[in-house]
Amino acid sequence: MRKLILILLVLCSGVMSAQKLAVLQYGGGGDWYSNPTALPNLIQFCNEQINTTLIAKPETVTPESVDLFDYPYVHMTGHGNVFFTSEEAQNLRDYLISGGFLHIDDNYGMDQYLRKEIVKIFPDFELKELPGNHPIFNFHYNFPKGLPKIHEHDNSRPQAFGIEFEGRLILLYTYESDLGDGWENQEIHNDPQEVRLKALQMGANIVKYAFEN
Repeated sequence: MRKLILILLVLCSGVMSAQKLAVLQYGGGGDWYSNPTALPNLIQFCNEQINTTLIAKPETVTPESVDLFDYPYVHMTGHGNVFFTSEEAQNLRDYLISGGFLHIDDNYGMDQYLRKEIVKIFPDFELKELPGNHPIFNFHYNFPKGLPKIHEHDNSRPQAFGIEFEGRLILLYTYESDLGDGWENQEIHNDPQEVRLKALQMGANIVKYAFEN
C-alpha cells in the first residue's frame, strides 16, 4: 500500500511540476550505461515537441531501490548480460503493477539474457508481441506498421513485445530496432535525419503513453 501511495503521489504531482526519468543500473555485467546521449536527447525532443516538462538530465536507479517509485518512466538498455536477484525482481514487479513503466531497448546482444530475467519479474505473465494497431504506435505520432527499424543488425524485422496489467502496458521491450541509437547525437552513428526523427517520435510516443496511461 505504501508503494502504491508513493507512485500515485509522484504521478499526480507531475501535473504541476517537472518530472524525472531514469536509467536502470542492473547487474550481470551488461553495459547498462550505453548510449549516454540518448535519453537526454529524447527528453529535449519531448519537451520541445509534445509539451512535456521533463528534467533535462536523467537519473540512475537500481532495481532494488525504493527510489524506483519516483520515476513514472524507467529506461533500460545494453548489449550483454542481465541479472536480477529475487529481491530486485520483486521490487520491479511491485513498481510496475503500482503504476510504473519500464522500457527495455535491446542495443543488440541482450535478448538471450533478458528474457529469462523478465520471467523472474512476471512468472505468471507472457511477454507478447504487440500488434501494429496497439495505441502506443499512434499515441502522438502515427506508426501504422508498428515499431520502426532504426539500425540493422541481423536483417531481422523490428518487434515490440509487452506485458500488460489490468489493460495497461507496463513493460515494453523493443527488439531489432535500436531506438536508443537513433536518439543519440547524430555524429555518433551518422544516422540520416529522417531515421533519427522516426526514433525520437517513437520514443515520444512511449514517454507520452507511460505518463498518460
